[in-house]
Amino acid sequence: MHDLVIKGATIVDGTGADAYTGDVAVDGGVISSVGGTAGAAKREIAADGAMVSPGWVDVHTHYDGQVTWDPIVGPSSWHGVTSIVMGNCGVGFAPVKPTDHNMLIELMEGVEDIPGAALHEGVPWGWESFPEFMDALEKMPRALDVATQVPHNPVRAYVMGEDAATDRPSTQDERDQMAAIVAEGMASGALGFTSSRTKFHRTSTGEHVPSHFAELDEMRTIVQSLKKHGDGVIGLLCDFDEPEEDIAGFRQLAVESGRPLYYLLVQFDEHPDRWRKVLELSRPGPDGADIYPQVCPRPVGFFLGLECTFNPFVTRSAYREIADLPLAERVTRMRDPEVRRRIIDQKREHKSNLMQQVTKGFEKMFRLGDPPNYEPAEEDSILAISRREGRDPEEVAYDILLERDGHELIFLPFTNYTDRNHEVILEMLRDNQTLFGLGDGGAHCGLICDATIPTYLLTHWVRDRKRGERLPLEWIVKRQTGDNSKFFGLHDRGVLAPGLKADINVIDLERLNLKPPHIVHDLPAGGRRLVQEAEGYIATVQSGTVTFEGGVHTGELPGKLIRGRQKAPA
Repeated sequence: MHDLVIKGATIVDGTGADAYTGDVAVDGGVISSVGGTAGAAKREIAADGAMVSPGWVDVHTHYDGQVTWDPIVGPSSWHGVTSIVMGNCGVGFAPVKPTDHNMLIELMEGVEDIPGAALHEGVPWGWESFPEFMDALEKMPRALDVATQVPHNPVRAYVMGEDAATDRPSTQDERDQMAAIVAEGMASGALGFTSSRTKFHRTSTGEHVPSHFAELDEMRTIVQSLKKHGDGVIGLLCDFDEPEEDIAGFRQLAVESGRPLYYLLVQFDEHPDRWRKVLELSRPGPDGADIYPQVCPRPVGFFLGLECTFNPFVTRSAYREIADLPLAERVTRMRDPEVRRRIIDQKREHKSNLMQQVTKGFEKMFRLGDPPNYEPAEEDSILAISRREGRDPEEVAYDILLERDGHELIFLPFTNYTDRNHEVILEMLRDNQTLFGLGDGGAHCGLICDATIPTYLLTHWVRDRKRGERLPLEWIVKRQTGDNSKFFGLHDRGVLAPGLKADINVIDLERLNLKPPHIVHDLPAGGRRLVQEAEGYIATVQSGTVTFEGGVHTGELPGKLIRGRQKAPA
């Protein structure tokens, strides 16, 4: 008798093969048969034609703090994610000296918009070295599996102290120390090493992060530890102000380490075609560099709202006078004609490009709506609405923020939306060299909620897109499961096949639906974050155990820490 059988499924197995029907049987936490008719089981799930796929593998998250206090790891686990990779963008919480806890919190708070108070209260800090951090992670049961990479910023800070975030070049001795720490992290089970040089990554005090100052020679020394280890990946982030020079450095790191390298690729309005040049420069060549762009399946942007970090009026003193009131009371005050007039009439000019966009970029602001629309047309922008109605765009934005009793959100896409459609994203997704990622689960708590992208891939790209081509179901599932698993060396999952790990989703595709994002205050110290639920997940299975049914956690916590490359069964 099997432990678990999923009966009558439409099987999308993660290989890209055409879907087929049959049962999926599970024994001892692994898949024992796929297709055909399975025998009796201690537990059965009636799929009745619903899709059965591997669990989603999300390779770009920032749950580094949350996994130390939250066994559910939502919202990712709510959306069928069964394996996450964190330690991205060069930020994380190990190694760390006891005197540097606050410094790493300022890094994470500034770069990833995770409330510092939540991190201060929630992170237990029972470690100093990276192996000790791994041991601490292993002790806590979870609803999903967790893997991590070694982040550059804590390593640089640990070795260089106060000089880490200055333009003083590291010495060779310091570089060797960093390489030794990364080697120690890889030996303890890290999947790779990550770093960031983007000017947009700053601490909560406005300073550049330490890795911003790292020279190529420092990186070359560090990645030698991966070469000696014979495993792992390199993850990098930069602005590509000098594409030829930047990619030449990436290629050198990939060649000298002999390891795959991935970088984050998006389209910016200022240089709308630069991403194509960057992609072409990173194509396979005679040097043998193994380089992959990681792309996002929807525009990367902010949600603006009365409960969010930003809204178009957030810096005006007339709004700040009421900004700390409870939402219902604030909405009542904002509906008062005199308060409305004072807020709208008060103008602010900002030097920062970010705040100019947040407060005046009405040509790229859109009502998100219910169901949320991530591919709005140009005529849907607040500026276009204001012109049609003969009103000031600030009045339109003000009224939208008050909709749904103050819960409505304005979508402000910063990247991948220059042409006000998803055609550039489609081009990125279709490229065989790209990886799917950039969900940022656990980060940007008051601005973004892209951890739901695995669900969005099915609803928007497979089923619902109306403004252009859609993508095949089997191909989308493969990209989010088998391909991501293979790249990170997780060969025991990502495909439905006998002997592989029983991480499985059962999904009613017709009923699958993303609800609007909304703010909750469930982080430690009452910290705020955006979350987003879905309808249509019948069940999620983690290592053969049902962890979610009908979108509700069953109480089971079979998730483990992933230590290093996972071999496929013989």
